[in-house]
Amino acid sequence: MPMISLAAGLAHAREHQYALGAFNVLDSHFLRALFAAAKRERSPFIINIAEVHFKYVSLESLVEAVKFEAARSDIPVVLNLDHGLHFESVVRALRLGFSSVMFDGSALEYEENIRQTREVVKMCHAVGVSVEAELGAVGGDEGGALYGHADEACFTDPALAREFVDRTGIDTLAVAIGNAHGKYKGEPKLDFARLDAIRQQTGLPLVLHGGSGISDEDFRRAISLGIHKINFYTGMSQAALGAIEQRMADRQPLYDEFAQLLLSVEEAIADTVAGQMRIFGSAGQC
Repeated sequence: MPMISLAAGLAHAREHQYALGAFNVLDSHFLRALFAAAKRERSPFIINIAEVHFKYVSLESLVEAVKFEAARSDIPVVLNLDHGLHFESVVRALRLGFSSVMFDGSALEYEENIRQTREVVKMCHAVGVSVEAELGAVGGDEGGALYGHADEACFTDPALAREFVDRTGIDTLAVAIGNAHGKYKGEPKLDFARLDAIRQQTGLPLVLHGGSGISDEDFRRAISLGIHKINFYTGMSQAALGAIEQRMADRQPLYDEFAQLLLSVEEAIADTVAGQMRIFGSAGQC
């Protein structure tokens, strides 16, 4: 089926009280694993391609593969630019047919974040593409160190969130409430009172980045307080690495050993993603 906009996907998730998983892809093996999991679980989902990963992929080829898989599937899917930092990346995504853009101006001064985000919204909405933005700063370094840390001084301010939404016209907001990219050192402590305040102030479906390592209970509570998109990548990556390590430990002198290793990677990613779809409540929604 044709790809859907993020706004349409979030509207359904909000109405039925679940979260769409947003899973980053690096190549066709990640992509096939996602569609396999979604078909198994009958779950809509989001394909993330992050700007930080552009250096690892042939973006045009990967997008064509996404379109091919989406066209022959009956699962609703969003193609999202993840953490777009530059206008050039946003324009490139629009030209390639992305149905959603996450513009990340969180490292900018507040007024500059508003100015740049507003320009992205104008450009994207003109062609029917949804926009996610970030206010505050999600911990960790996407594309950097494995372990992330959340700094309370950078958490999203609920009052500023309302103003930010009003002045930019975004469709959804990524919040910083104790979540972090990468793996957590210890148990993450999410500020649910802050999340509830942001929900009440903005009235928008909200986004939780840094989903790998958050407990099932915390996911469900976050969804009940307005989170309807959850980004998840590190858990997939770790599952893939675990599959590789297991295959290497059990090596057999086979002609197609490498091909079988790649198949094991796909299966590990698919199993991990399917589990998250059940936790997020998106399984059985299509």
